[in-house]
Amino acid sequence: MSASRTELARGLFAPLGPSYDRYANLLSFGQDPRWRRFLVSRLPVGPDDTVLDVACGTAAVTLELVRQKGCSVVGVDQSPEMLTEARRRLLLAAETGRVRLVEATAASLPFEDGAFDGLTAAYLLRYLDDVPAGLAELGRVLRPGATAALLDFGVPPRPLPRSAWNLWVDAGLPVLGRVISPGWHDVGRFLGGSIRDFDARWPVPRLLGAFREAGFEDVQARRLSLGGCTVLWGRRA
Repeated sequence: MSASRTELARGLFAPLGPSYDRYANLLSFGQDPRWRRFLVSRLPVGPDDTVLDVACGTAAVTLELVRQKGCSVVGVDQSPEMLTEARRRLLLAAETGRVRLVEATAASLPFEDGAFDGLTAAYLLRYLDDVPAGLAELGRVLRPGATAALLDFGVPPRPLPRSAWNLWVDAGLPVLGRVISPGWHDVGRFLGGSIRDFDARWPVPRLLGAFREAGFEDVQARRLSLGGCTVLWGRRA
């Protein structure tokens, strides 16, 4: 039986924790930090609020939430290896007081209904085995009126940027990944097909519709970097 998308993500990224942020920045031509800053900027939260950062990985978005919003954060990830690196980064940043890390899957969050004042998730959507159910689970843990903001890769819609993107993901990513390490080579070979497949199955209009059906309103999307990244956000009804 083939592995689920959740299991695939766990196996693919587990070995990459110590190098993840450095090479994610490099492989995105320096855009990854900019995308994360924009993601966090969508949340209207402050120092008295608690935000859930799902698929927190090495805590890059978690730290951006604390820096930009001053809020408390609960970071959730299914990978103990990623959480180990997240704890190291939080210690270096002296931000352990406002952050709690929890090992759990996005499909079954161990929190009560309406527990959080905001929610972020970076690079989660493509790994949900059931997108509508996953969005509903994210909405479940938000109080009414709270905002969820989600970020993932996209396929540029215009022909010229799309051609450049195709060249990069089909040739550049695998070659550079091989230079870095076997693990990054696997990621480099995997990403292009994964992003194309998700874009074909879940184009932005359909994603926005699923967001609404999951109980969100005022849903919006913004393409960044000519469409190489998409951020979606909306308020829990």
